[in-house]
Amino acid sequence: MTLSILFMGVIVGFLVGLTGVGGASLLTPILILIGIHPSIAVGTDLLYNSITKLFGTIQHWRQKTIDFKLVKMLAMGSIPGVIVAVIFLKLFNSFYNNQEVIIKHALGYVLILVAFATLFKVFFGHKIKENRWQLKSLEEKRGLTITIGAVLGFIVGITSIGSGSLYAIAMLYFFRMAPAQLVGTDIAHAFFLATTAGILHASMGNVNYTLVINLLLGSIPGVLIGSMLATKAPTNVLRTIIASLVLISGLKLI
Repeated sequence: MTLSILFMGVIVGFLVGLTGVGGASLLTPILILIGIHPSIAVGTDLLYNSITKLFGTIQHWRQKTIDFKLVKMLAMGSIPGVIVAVIFLKLFNSFYNNQEVIIKHALGYVLILVAFATLFKVFFGHKIKENRWQLKSLEEKRGLTITIGAVLGFIVGITSIGSGSLYAIAMLYFFRMAPAQLVGTDIAHAFFLATTAGILHASMGNVNYTLVINLLLGSIPGVLIGSMLATKAPTNVLRTIIASLVLISGLKLI
């Protein structure tokens, strides 16, 4: 499986670098569809995401494109949200022994949500006009920000998906930020969220460390190659195609 996993890592990394579409929404369903248990796929993807997001966070920290106040406020909701999600999975598995079924169905529905969110961002992201939420200060939106963090954190804890894509859509609509700062803040928060969720899933035995290493060895060069070609590729067309594939994967898992 080593060579095929390496190749998968290259392809996923390449597509992420080329289009910016979240790696989890591509990787987790692929892992499940090739026969890896849903809980292992989710835990492995979270740890893999944590490591990849670390490099992105360091780069954006150097560029000073991270709003740490927003990261902290989102984390005040998302970290408890992801903890509740993992406890929820553990309890359901103890009482009903159906953790895999819950993860698989939740993953299907979230993939559909991510696909529509990606398509929305492609076709309507640039048309979003200033609204009353964007005009409010961060402190005035404290309750809303923490709630967004908690709800999406719960989703990430169960499915590993949305730490980047769903939060990016929320920030695009509710906060007024420069594009580079939005991306940097999104990646920094995703790092803290994926790390917490990854550690929790690892404590439940839901991480295949060999798989993580193989995926990283493939995805790092893949991301670099994809990023170099990003300026020459029809990004929106590719994002639309990938969103369509993500949608089909979600429907298949349901």
